[in-house]
Amino acid sequence: MKLLVCISKAPDTTSKIDFVENNTKFNEAGVQYIVNPYDEWYALVRALELKEALGGTVTTITVGGIDDEPVIRKALAIGADESVRINGNAKDAYYTAFQIADYAKKGGFDIIFTGKETINYNGSQVGGMIAELVGMPYISLASKLDVNGTTAIIHKEMTGGVEVVEVNLPFVISAAKGMAEQRIPNMRGIMAARTKPLQVVEPVAVDELVSFVNFDLPKAKSACKYIDPANVAELVHLLHTEAKVI
Repeated sequence: MKLLVCISKAPDTTSKIDFVENNTKFNEAGVQYIVNPYDEWYALVRALELKEALGGTVTTITVGGIDDEPVIRKALAIGADESVRINGNAKDAYYTAFQIADYAKKGGFDIIFTGKETINYNGSQVGGMIAELVGMPYISLASKLDVNGTTAIIHKEMTGGVEVVEVNLPFVISAAKGMAEQRIPNMRGIMAARTKPLQVVEPVAVDELVSFVNFDLPKAKSACKYIDPANVAELVHLLHTEAKVI
């Protein structure tokens, strides 16, 4: 079984977010990057579990520059067999999906995994676009995946219950919480990752369909006001006039 896992980087949740060039570009100075958690904890780990149970290979693929390679090496340390880096700037979802799909078409993969979304953009777009571009079925927001021969049973959480779907291989799937449990790379995996194959592929030409106009930071939170517990009248007044919740 050949499994392809799409890996992207995201700022660590402790990073300070800022924008430059008239708020049109994310300021990467001093930002610590991690593997996007939905890609790592759920998509990659479930792919590794399937490989361990059924045999095969796990390849990760990333659209990004050389500065993405530490993130890619972590995925290799967790257990991926090899990685591909498409040497381009992941400008938007369509550009990213097009590059991945172009590579995937030539690879004969049985399952293409993505995380359900990236924690920095929250777009949930890349998986569906890849599926359309490679001509495969797409199952999104999956919380459970079992494969039996050439058929997969997939669970998706929905309002009030769980939806169970059946699909034949090959297909594209986006992984949500519940798909697998996080794995921590051990020292052996970290050392092995240094010598595992990392192929660099030049991007293919594609029209840019989206451009970013500007980014805005959320408004700063106002300072907390402390009310004497005995002063109920003032509390009610503030909830009515300032918080406007009553």
